[in-house]
Amino acid sequence: MKYSCLNPIAPIGLNIFSDSYENTDNVDEADVILVRSASMHDMEFSDNLKAIARAGAGYNNIPIEKCAEKGIVVFNTPGANANGVKELVIAGLILASRDIIGGVNWVQSIKDQPDVAKLVEKGKKQFVGKELKGKKLGVIGLGAIGVLVANAATHLGMTVYGYDPFISVDRAWSLSRSVIHVKNREDIYRDCDYITVHTPLIEDDDPNSNTKEMINKESIGKMKDGVVILNFSRGLLVNDNDMEEALKSGKVAKYVTDFPNDKTANMEGVIAIPHLGASTEESEDNCAMMAVKQLMDYIENGNIKNSVNFPNCDAGECVSEGRITILHRNIPKMLTQFTAAISVLDVNIANLVNKSRGNYAYTVIDVDTSVNGEVVKKLKDIEGVLKVRVVK
Repeated sequence: MKYSCLNPIAPIGLNIFSDSYENTDNVDEADVILVRSASMHDMEFSDNLKAIARAGAGYNNIPIEKCAEKGIVVFNTPGANANGVKELVIAGLILASRDIIGGVNWVQSIKDQPDVAKLVEKGKKQFVGKELKGKKLGVIGLGAIGVLVANAATHLGMTVYGYDPFISVDRAWSLSRSVIHVKNREDIYRDCDYITVHTPLIEDDDPNSNTKEMINKESIGKMKDGVVILNFSRGLLVNDNDMEEALKSGKVAKYVTDFPNDKTANMEGVIAIPHLGASTEESEDNCAMMAVKQLMDYIENGNIKNSVNFPNCDAGECVSEGRITILHRNIPKMLTQFTAAISVLDVNIANLVNKSRGNYAYTVIDVDTSVNGEVVKKLKDIEGVLKVRVVK
């Protein structure tokens, strides 16, 4: 198997590849691709490409639908950089509460004057801030990062409110019992002194599901005067024009964002951090290792974990003579056609796993004999099949 890296990937991850994997600079001959930030929207994918792994959580740089139509499984690595982002969110809370940046910049401006120590004692009062202890923090989105932020904030003495209508069972178990679970965003808007958003970017007509520009003039109007808003998730979750107006009026005291742009970088009251959320050695290592392990499990066993365009599916390690995987459209009677195509060739099915997600589905079939080309051809000829692969 050949792999290609579109961006530098941490060696600790690449070293996981066994000797049966070979690095190539020729993307067209790669079986799998690893990527971080490189844009893939204008790329043409060869029929040889089986999977793409994004070493990070976001995947806006990958044409998800295009890949699905070609039977290319796209993975991401949710949670691998969660601790790095969590720590920066806590730093953002502190920076917004205590005018540390203003104070540091002021010291630099007077450092060449005589008696700096005396000037500091006289001037420090202009940078008086607030403590986090006893304040209310609202966490919108309780995924891998949101849960860590919520739990950490409770240890800072904050009263933490969490909102996530889609929280997973695993995340719910990980959430501190001290976090108050609310059922709508409005409760957070109304009650919290600090609000941090940790949701994916979702464009939906349903206001309960839509997250694009959910922080806007209307939602800000429901918030406390002097609220602090933090965004370490996606830049488009916040309407920049409405935020600028709220900062000028004092409705919002500070806006902390990890996604500066031409507008926010020039706005008063904004603490703009240059997208450093996952920029730690540990996060990059974790993402690389997770991406490689997921690719290897898919190539060697046909298992899918953390795909963004196909369903997760764990068929375990194959103990039968052969294993066939089929990426296909989620339409009626597909399984009937698969089993018929295999049984007509006197091949016995030992195990079958089928999972679906939206318009696409994935089927893993273990058989008691070696898989021959005739079986593969019959499966490929079925309408709705996107890709057939013999794993074993």
